[in-house]
This record gives sequence, C-alpha cells and structure tokens, in this order.
Amino acid sequence: MIDKRIASCAEAVADIFDGATVMIGGFGEAGSPIELIHALIDHGARNLTVINNNTGSGHVGLAALIENGQVGKMICSFPRTANSTVFPDLYRAGKIELELVPQGTLAERIRAGGAGIPAFYTATSVGTPLADGKKHEIFDGQEFVQERGLKADFALIKSLKADRYGNLIYNKTARNFAPIMAMAAKCAVVQTQQFVEAGDIDPEVVVTPGIFVNRIVTVANPAQESKLVNAGVTYP
Repeated sequence: MIDKRIASCAEAVADIFDGATVMIGGFGEAGSPIELIHALIDHGARNLTVINNNTGSGHVGLAALIENGQVGKMICSFPRTANSTVFPDLYRAGKIELELVPQGTLAERIRAGGAGIPAFYTATSVGTPLADGKKHEIFDGQEFVQERGLKADFALIKSLKADRYGNLIYNKTARNFAPIMAMAAKCAVVQTQQFVEAGDIDPEVVVTPGIFVNRIVTVANPAQESKLVNAGVTYP
C-alpha cells in the first residue's frame, strides 16, 4: 500500500546533500515551507543552489538558511524585497552567487524542466544584460533568447491538504510555484497542513497528482513568516 507519510520534517530532509540543487516554494511568505526550511538548517547541508522567487525576509525561513551560510547560489527573480537584508549584504560582500531570472521566465524554466524540455525561446530579456552570453534566434522577424529548463535534486513545498498517495491541493496563492517545482525535482518533499484519507480529495480538484510527490509530513499549525519577522524571531 502506497503511503508517503514521513514522521518529521527532520527525517523528510535528512538526505539532502552538500551541493544539492533545492527548489523552495513560496511567493513571499505565501506557500513558504518554513518548517521544512528550518529542518534543513538543522540538518546542515551546505553549498546549496536554491531556486525560489525571492531570498526571504528577516532572519527566518529562506533568509535564515542563507544567513547560516548554507546557500552558495540563488536563482531567483526578486533578490531584494521588503525586510530582506541578509542576501543583499552577503551578495555585496561577494559571499553568495546570484542568477537573476525574470519571474515569468523562472516559472517557465521550472515548468520546462519538469516537462522534459531542455530549452525554449523567449523575448523577455532581449536587449538586456540578462541575455548576454545566451543563444539568440529570429522567429517571424522577432528576436528571442534561449533559456534552459531548470531541474532540481529536491523540492520543498507546502500544501493545504494531502492524502497518503501524495495528491495535493493548495490554499489560494500559496499554490504559486509548488506544482511545477514538484514536477521538476527528483524528490518532492511536502509539508501539509491537513492530512486526509485517500478518496477525501475530489479527483477533479487535485492540483498536484501524487506521482510527483515523494514525501509528506504533516505540520498542522505552520508558522507564518510575516508574524515571525514582525516579532523579531531569528532561526536557529
């Protein structure tokens, strides 16, 4: 009988290795798997390449992972947002790498990686420094830039509900990058707020089918990044 439940966040991330590429869901705090990220901090894997929409806020979650010296490179769209000081300071000091990717291009690179598409063309970065060193082509009289699909060793994502097979649904915008990250990673690790029995999720509303999910851990009362930041919480 298929049962993808894992007893704890620590166990769920225990095999993330030094140098791994890790996709982390979230659009700001919406959909950010705080407990899985903190478990990864406790685990201690280093020199990670992290793919996320941004670089976190305050001194918790992704920002804490970066501050703890575990991330060697960020691939993201918004390296500096409100309450983000950790990454900008480290980047200016030359202590972390950045690959800046327009948000729509980032989403499509992840989707392409999950769909087995090695590369695609987009007009988004034409004429900007982000197109430097990349292949250019003309289609129907318009210039396009080649972008490569993104894949990862692991994805850490957050869902609203999951069953033992790994079928997932999300809470509104907390869905964001999670479905395509689950597809693009060799191992998708999910923290879910609610675990339900098989059959309790209407198949017509499943967003991420269980075939793309490897591990599920229940976090019934997940932390909210903004509340932690406002309270001045730091991790670890």
